[in-house]
Amino acid sequence: MGTSETRGPGRRSFLLAGLAASIIPAVGQAHTGYRASRTRFGTPDLQGIWTNASFTHLERPKAFKSLVISPEEARRAEAIYASLGSFDPTDIDPLGQKDSEAWDVGDGLARVRGEIRTSWIVDPPDGRLPFKAEAIKRFHFDDPSWDRGFDNPEARSVTERCVASEGGYPPQLNSPDGNFMQIVQTRDHVAMLIEKYHDVHIVRMGGAKHAPAEVSSWMGDAVGHWEGETLVIENKNFCAAGLSRFGRLKLSPAATVVERFTRTSPNDLLYEFSVDDPTLYTQTWRAEMPFKASKGPIYEYTCHEGNYSLTNMLAGARRLEGQTIDGVAKGN
Repeated sequence: MGTSETRGPGRRSFLLAGLAASIIPAVGQAHTGYRASRTRFGTPDLQGIWTNASFTHLERPKAFKSLVISPEEARRAEAIYASLGSFDPTDIDPLGQKDSEAWDVGDGLARVRGEIRTSWIVDPPDGRLPFKAEAIKRFHFDDPSWDRGFDNPEARSVTERCVASEGGYPPQLNSPDGNFMQIVQTRDHVAMLIEKYHDVHIVRMGGAKHAPAEVSSWMGDAVGHWEGETLVIENKNFCAAGLSRFGRLKLSPAATVVERFTRTSPNDLLYEFSVDDPTLYTQTWRAEMPFKASKGPIYEYTCHEGNYSLTNMLAGARRLEGQTIDGVAKGN
């Protein structure tokens, strides 16, 4: 199911759009007054298959100046994205991926609280990750020409290596494919199965305590509790491998990710999260994302570490290094 089900009135003036981030209810505040049905254990029932497929992503693209845009602006931007897979009409797709691949990105920008959102991040107000200067330098975010990792397969992104998906590790994000999640609840655990790469996020409930800090993992240690209608999950103990996460999102071992899941209607699940990581970021930042109920099942997703595509990418880089331009080796 796409994001069209959340489209509706909720239109705001351009003056208010610029202030949207400051007037959005704080994380954990009551949302719609909806009361979910209960499991046999008496807890709100979040079970089912959900999708966060959307044109909206974590950070705000340069094409947008505000968190909330009008329906007219959205229609223009969505037409460009549907054609190019980008909101920038000057972007070029030399491999023709958008034409040859079937993307699972819904049918438009996300609607949250009736507003058309241009990023998941709501704070900072600019919709961008608030990296410290040393983190920007460390990850070469200030050098757009830098492309890392063609000398070392372990330096390539975790998605290219089929190690971890965008949606399987807190905080959950969406991607061009496999944007489905199944929630299963028991008395003492909540399990979230992500279609992409078969990741399973297991949350310990019932007053569980965090494991010792030295017990770390890619996914972190998840401990949850209920606050009224909301499932609150605190994730800690991330391992150093989190620094090689996909795209610009990075997590250090010092990170704490708090997730909140609230069922706001039979077909809607509001996902909120905050990231506190003093190693990488200048502030705690937070985001909001809608999940929609899916009528379809989750399918088996095939992606194996060591797949041939990674070998081809590294081999292609070696070939480029061996070429010459005006008598000068490109590798130099």
